[in-house]
Amino acid sequence: MLSIGELITKVQCLRLARTVAPLAARWPTVLSSRTTASESTAVAAPAEQQKKVVKTSKAMKSYLERAKAHDEFMRIQNTEFKLGKRHLANMMGEDPETFSQDDIDRAIQYLFPSGLYDKRARPMMKPPEEVIPQRKAAEFDETGRPFHSMFYTSRPNYSKLLYDVVENINNLNGFEDRMMRKQLKPDESQKLEASGSEWIHKDALEKILLEDLTDTEYDNFVLAMERLLQHPYSYREQEFINRYRKPLLAKTDADQLPQPQFDADGRAFVTVYECLRKTARADVTVTVPGTGKITINGQDITYFEAIQSREQVLFPLVFADMVNKVDIVANVEGGGFAGQAGAIRWGIAMGLRSFVDADTIDRMRIAGLLQRDYRRRERKKPGQAGARRKYTWKKR
Repeated sequence: MLSIGELITKVQCLRLARTVAPLAARWPTVLSSRTTASESTAVAAPAEQQKKVVKTSKAMKSYLERAKAHDEFMRIQNTEFKLGKRHLANMMGEDPETFSQDDIDRAIQYLFPSGLYDKRARPMMKPPEEVIPQRKAAEFDETGRPFHSMFYTSRPNYSKLLYDVVENINNLNGFEDRMMRKQLKPDESQKLEASGSEWIHKDALEKILLEDLTDTEYDNFVLAMERLLQHPYSYREQEFINRYRKPLLAKTDADQLPQPQFDADGRAFVTVYECLRKTARADVTVTVPGTGKITINGQDITYFEAIQSREQVLFPLVFADMVNKVDIVANVEGGGFAGQAGAIRWGIAMGLRSFVDADTIDRMRIAGLLQRDYRRRERKKPGQAGARRKYTWKKR
């Protein structure tokens, strides 16, 4: 006989067996269906990834539209330039295929003569790439992620330039510390010489960086570069420094200097023709050795009554330390006393080049003595009292 507890336990076991049996029969089917579903999902996943399209940011879409419009504009401008070049070559009787940019400049100067002082105001015909400013390339990818590490600064290229300057200074400081530990001093013969060059101007720097700079930012750039230039080991970064420097003026070519001639007394002399200033024209002869005699149209320096005009004539001699060492003979005509004094001054400076050293010539060039002055009197404007002066306004 089974007790009541054993009987209850046996009944519960039978119920459990009846519940589990159908599930056990269906278990292989469930496993196989789950395996098939997972395999199908794995196969379908790459296909969905291939169909997935990368979203383009609004900034990239806007840039692509502007770039497309700019490229189309440049294409039209290049076509018109080539067409104009062929017409200009035909007008000059030249072969359009061999018509160079120098030929174009000469043709424009011949067909459209201009007396304007500023060259930028004169007629010209240049390729569109030289006239139209460059455009900055895209600074971010299709998703909007910036390429430049300093994209979020107001001027990334300018910030990167200052960062490079500081990085170079730190590298030179580290190199200097290593040399000091070895008890070595910098080589003075390799020190960079900055007397014949200067930092590029603000406009040139903006073209390199393709960014607009303020005067303060340009001054900060110059201060940083000056600090790098004054480093004892700055010659190690000479390539980086020269990238942002330009010569003050072209170096003197010895072949371009006029060769002195000799008179009957064996004295060397140089004659400079076409000495121009305003409407004055002069011919100046510089003779070495001399006693400091100055002859202007058969008279001495008292030919000029104004002290300022006399100082203009004597200034090249004083600057080159050639007072009482040369004789000057000048023939001048046209213009007033100021224009004649300016023409003689330029002729004396050009003639002294053959009798002074190269350093003096460079100093004269930097001082502006060798630069011809093309300024002219500005014409009176209609409706005005003068070139710039306006009539006094009266209410009644």
